[in-house]
Amino acid sequence: MHAAELRDALAHVYTAAGLDSLVARSIELAAATAAERPHDLRLLDTAREADPGWFQHEQMLGYVCYADRFAGTVAGVGEHLDYLAELGVTYLHLMPLLRPRSGENDGGYAVADYRQLDERLGTIDDLVALATSLRAHGISLCVDLVVNHTAKEHEWARRAVAGDAHFRAFYRVFPDREVPDAYERTLREVFPEWAPGNFTWDDEMAAWVWTTFHAFQWDLDWSNPEVFLAMAGNLLFLANCGVEVVRLDAVPFMWKTLGTSCENLPECHQLLRALRAVMAIAAPATVFKAEAIVAPDDLVQYLGAGDPPRRECDLAYNNQLMVMLWSSLAAGDARLMANALRRMQRQPRGTSWVTYVRCHDDIGWAVMEEDAATVGSSGVGHRAFLSSFYAGTFFGSYARGALFQVNPATGDSRISGTAASLCGIEAALVADDPAALDRAIERLLLLYSVAFAMGGIPLVYMGDELGLRNDHAWEQEPKQASDNRWMHRPPMDWSAAARRHDLTTVEGRIFTRFVRLVSVRRSITDFDASRSTSIIDAPDAAVFLLRRGGDFAAVANFATDQRSLALGPVGLAGWRVLEASPDVTIDDGELRLPSATYAWLSSP
Repeated sequence: MHAAELRDALAHVYTAAGLDSLVARSIELAAATAAERPHDLRLLDTAREADPGWFQHEQMLGYVCYADRFAGTVAGVGEHLDYLAELGVTYLHLMPLLRPRSGENDGGYAVADYRQLDERLGTIDDLVALATSLRAHGISLCVDLVVNHTAKEHEWARRAVAGDAHFRAFYRVFPDREVPDAYERTLREVFPEWAPGNFTWDDEMAAWVWTTFHAFQWDLDWSNPEVFLAMAGNLLFLANCGVEVVRLDAVPFMWKTLGTSCENLPECHQLLRALRAVMAIAAPATVFKAEAIVAPDDLVQYLGAGDPPRRECDLAYNNQLMVMLWSSLAAGDARLMANALRRMQRQPRGTSWVTYVRCHDDIGWAVMEEDAATVGSSGVGHRAFLSSFYAGTFFGSYARGALFQVNPATGDSRISGTAASLCGIEAALVADDPAALDRAIERLLLLYSVAFAMGGIPLVYMGDELGLRNDHAWEQEPKQASDNRWMHRPPMDWSAAARRHDLTTVEGRIFTRFVRLVSVRRSITDFDASRSTSIIDAPDAAVFLLRRGGDFAAVANFATDQRSLALGPVGLAGWRVLEASPDVTIDDGELRLPSATYAWLSSP
């Protein structure tokens, strides 16, 4: 079955000449990996084949961090598994671990060696040991693999520079600007401030090199089947190290076609389908997560489409939810979120979203014009409002973020800042304002209550469970000084974590509520990702209402004042509160929610 899937996918990408050989070499690679697979991972393969929806279960909770920021080294992470277990974590995503280039490296995403760890973090043996310990604690390890590009210092690139024709064909290089200029007419700039354009002249290569992200990140040429085989080998290597989830970074950019945006092209999906088939042959316990921060209509394609659906990635980020949460909080209006999420296609059977409030990256305001129009707004205007609000320049804003990558041509910008600082916790502490602090804590928990309620795998970014604020020392590290995203990547504050059981502290107030949300969530089968989510029209624009399955509903009040919801008219008559913010009450069939509060309800 998987071999037939592999052949069909590759036939959509590569010419018939050489197809038989490519399929045979791919299967040989998978078979060799399977033969070398450790015994405990083979047992895991068997268990996962018996329960292919293991990552969809309501018990799943993800935690995302940089290993060095969390614990210094990969081995150090293993010393804090009890902390993760206390929070209820079953999925640990360690941000880029593989050896990057020296100096500036896009936060680790300019990879110089796919088979070695960053030497500051440890060794491959350390990674294998950690993966083994995590499995013993019921935690699956997620690791990044950058598939669109390598660092210019990668061995493939070095051999290309040295004149090796085989490896020169791994990259897209051009002798002059004729072809690059033709492509540029339809390409966007990912980092307009840092890296305008998509091509860089390289003196060593004596050519223009395709560089979508930075000059030191060279795009691979996936039209070359040797690139497919080489990257498949790297994927399988990670699987045999015990990695259970591979986050495929920058997948929308893998294929290039003149006259297009060179994003989300059909060949990208066929390549993912082929890589998935190779993995299914060699290591069926390992699943794929797509790092595809794209428009909603394009996003679901990375989970597969068609009838029967393609098998591509098993997981994808619900970026739309993340953006709309922050939009609702700033605007005090949940209608845009309700309309945008209702318009999204449901994920194919057997796949799942990962839901989140913040991540390691900036927040890009993916507000579609058609969605904004449904509430009488414009995408351009609303995006500008959100940037101003979360940068703290909008009148009355409590947020303490910073603008990131302002594009003077379009006026668009993105936002950096920790969830706690964007919710007002930092400002309240600086002002020594207990009432403002109460409201800010409730805002943070409100956002997570919705992310936890949407189904799929909810992710907690490191420190949010403690209310960690912006790192104001981020500029002191020269490699970080030009990238203000490091302000929301603070080191783990273990002294703050030690206060997590003290309910008189910020950390204790937040952590205790997180644990409660996780515990309640794990007890509700309607949170299994296979169950449907329905967005219900609420009579109040500030109130967001969803149902999962048949017996669970979540209500969130994004207003700055108390709002009420009559439960009968929305089909929730007689429902009871499972979990809620303080002071939420039900009286005579009416749910009363103070400002920025939530309630989880269950059928009678």
